[in-house]
Amino acid sequence: MASTSTVTTLTIFFFFFFIELTVSQQISTVDSECTGRWIHIRRLPSRFNLDLLSTCNHYPLTDDLCPYLANHGLGPKTHTRTRSWYRTDPLLLELIFHRRILEYPCLTPDPNLASAVYLPYYAGIDSLRYLYGSDVNSSADHGSDLLSFLTQDSPEIWSRRSGHDHFLVMARPAWDFSQPLTVDPPIWGTSFLERPEFFNLTALTLESRFWPWQEQAVPYPTSFHPHSLPFLESWIRRVRRSRRTSLMLFAGGGGTSSTLNIRRSIRLECTNVTETEPETSSEKIKTCDFVDCSNGICEHDPIRFMRPMLQSSFCLQPPGDTPTRKATFDGIIAGCIPVFFEDQTAKMQYGWHLPEEEFSEFSVTIAKEDVVFRGVRIADVLMSIPKEEVARMRERVIEMMPRVMYRRHGASMGLMNKKDAVDIAIDGVLQKISSRG
Repeated sequence: MASTSTVTTLTIFFFFFFIELTVSQQISTVDSECTGRWIHIRRLPSRFNLDLLSTCNHYPLTDDLCPYLANHGLGPKTHTRTRSWYRTDPLLLELIFHRRILEYPCLTPDPNLASAVYLPYYAGIDSLRYLYGSDVNSSADHGSDLLSFLTQDSPEIWSRRSGHDHFLVMARPAWDFSQPLTVDPPIWGTSFLERPEFFNLTALTLESRFWPWQEQAVPYPTSFHPHSLPFLESWIRRVRRSRRTSLMLFAGGGGTSSTLNIRRSIRLECTNVTETEPETSSEKIKTCDFVDCSNGICEHDPIRFMRPMLQSSFCLQPPGDTPTRKATFDGIIAGCIPVFFEDQTAKMQYGWHLPEEEFSEFSVTIAKEDVVFRGVRIADVLMSIPKEEVARMRERVIEMMPRVMYRRHGASMGLMNKKDAVDIAIDGVLQKISSRG
């Protein structure tokens, strides 16, 4: 009997084959709405995408990804009756994006008409064999096979603009693909983004570096994937009416060592929680709530942290192993005002989805040096913000929600009229490519 993961992979394979065959048979007619917006999906051999899903449980140092292939990468539902909440693994953003771009209204089978060429290569999933598998010592080879295909199969598509009009999704931080080619033996990561041949393409990553032109960070996928406008509006009503019984929340791990850092300071402050008396109510407000997400226990279980986020006014978003974190977007979905401690956590990352010039309208920034070394209490800073300002900021967070969520594929037309994270990423790619002339 075939395993569940094999059946899931085959289902996904036949779906993509049917859809891409249908797309390839369409006759493109240039109209005003698609002028300058045509995208060609490059037909890649399945070894670059769908075949990689069959090894979803081959890497013992990572979670078994097989259960999360369900629903075209959204993962299994959190409970049987939900139509919006899934146990989504961020590493499967490549699969999610691939499924969603098939619904893009301006697809063309003719690369000569296209303003951009999408490569449905699951780079993050493929990198696992270099990061954890038997190929870990050949990480400089990551991308060699793809480059050979692009330069040998219909090479005119790649060569006409030297890759400037190509883009792909890489569902890991860019640092994981940025090992220098000269490092031997390899330390960590692959060298995909260090290959000069790929310097011109656009890579949508979960976290970018700040100097390479080709990288742009896109939001981590949360567990919220509504399929219709009423479901989104119902959730927004719940967020608005939620009683915020905690001033601030930290959902995460770390901070237990004696080393001075922002996570340690947050945990120490939250350990000595107090209750504050609001001016207009006899109800006491908890100063700090803490959800311990150590050892990845929250990663596929949004129920652990979404309710506390709904009950908190502010969500603390300190950097961890890397500057960015998925919890930033979980908090926005819950209407919880993000509190950042350095600009690299989000302000310098997600300019397409969280415009830098609007940051102060929906978030608070407290320098981590002030907290760690100068004794500034986070709670004191947040309590000093007037309640009218807090209400205004929360409303701005709610307005940002559609921009950072990944709606479910096959969504209703009403919801499709609201641009989500994929729509905004595509707009950004097209503008980025256009700016290169």
